[in-house]
Amino acid sequence: MSDEVKISNLLYTYCELMDAGRFEDVARLFEHAKIKAGNSGGEPIITDWRGVLETWNRMVQTYPDGTPRTKHLVLNPIIEVDASGKSAETRSYYLVLQATEGFPLQPVAAGRYHDRFEKVDGKWRWAYRDYSMFDMQGDLSRHLIGYA
Repeated sequence: MSDEVKISNLLYTYCELMDAGRFEDVARLFEHAKIKAGNSGGEPIITDWRGVLETWNRMVQTYPDGTPRTKHLVLNPIIEVDASGKSAETRSYYLVLQATEGFPLQPVAAGRYHDRFEKVDGKWRWAYRDYSMFDMQGDLSRHLIGYA
């Protein structure tokens, strides 16, 4: 399997775990990463997976089935592996769909991810994610706690 496919699989695994409500598992994908979130300026503000998990547990609404009733899609990933084969950068779009009882299927968020990955002991892992590029907001009232 190529490095590009392995990195793509990490992007898609993130979506799969988020939608399953497996926040601890998805947070552990960022165990070695720095996260830029919100309008944090030029510096990452979350520096460990526990901070990511705490943020999601505080912000993401879950339902009786244990999920946020979302479908996260990562689209059009552009993956650039450096010549050494030990680091890579990606740029991609994301789209979050949601449907709950009384809330028909609709897009609730769209934006972009910029990620950096590193290969350690032959395995790719996240080194950095920029969450600050939240481009379009739909009705987040049933997805994020505190959004009306």
